[in-house]
Amino acid sequence: MSITSGYPGLDGTAAVGSLLERGRVASQAGLDHLTLGDQHATRSFPYVQNVPAIGRIMADWPRDKPIGLLLLLPLWNPVIAAEQIGTLAAMSDAPFIVQTGIGSGARQFAALGADLSSRGRITDASITAMKELFAGKQVTAPDLDIIDASISPRPPQPVEWWIGSGVAPAAIDRAAREGDAWYTSPGLDGDALAVAADSYRSSCERHGRTPRIALRRDILVGDDHDATVRLARSVIERGYRGMGTQIIAGGVEHVAEQMASFESINVDDIVARTITVDQSTALRSIELLADVRAAIA
Repeated sequence: MSITSGYPGLDGTAAVGSLLERGRVASQAGLDHLTLGDQHATRSFPYVQNVPAIGRIMADWPRDKPIGLLLLLPLWNPVIAAEQIGTLAAMSDAPFIVQTGIGSGARQFAALGADLSSRGRITDASITAMKELFAGKQVTAPDLDIIDASISPRPPQPVEWWIGSGVAPAAIDRAAREGDAWYTSPGLDGDALAVAADSYRSSCERHGRTPRIALRRDILVGDDHDATVRLARSVIERGYRGMGTQIIAGGVEHVAEQMASFESINVDDIVARTITVDQSTALRSIELLADVRAAIA
């Protein structure tokens, strides 16, 4: 699952505490993997930064289960990003998941001195540089202002690259060419998702790669199906992330049925992110994901 890192209405201390508590509950629920998102220069609410947070969560997370984080690569120096991942991965016996995105938002890019117009090119170059650093190579990449860089420690286990994208052909091709999985945009649904999935599989065949689809969905699981649906509807009506039908909400049986329906497009992983609700409701939703997982299995 993916734990939300943004906590509107809380101060920084409470936000960090909420995130860590959700990580502990996810570990106790026996979920397959856990990741944190990436966002910078937020104004109206605290956004807990993923590198220190995932390091703390790993103290409670099983060493033999994958864990990782999202990196909006155009906002990161790839050497620093690779060093952080190398250190985090050394704390685990499982593959470390690196989810990538190209990022958005002119203000966020300006705050970090990044160029919004070159984000696709920078993402490609950063992935290449980081893979070489993980392999122990000395890297020079003038387009990234990198000269004779190397890192240590390096990930002792394989790094899984989950390349995030929407439906843009170049982005889907990047996922097939560079990734171990296509990490879908959470807004993709219906025919658009099916068409994009076909395009991704075709690109994988062209590049000689094995397709793997990691589908993102914002979810809410509750003990009372009708009450959970009503709560989710009220969140959606307030404009939650601009999404509507893509959110899955309800009791365990309903959520399991909705997730199982993605078998028709050969989804391999479903990454569940709890929608913005109060902490106790969110924690119960995470607990019930264990029952959803069992129902699907």
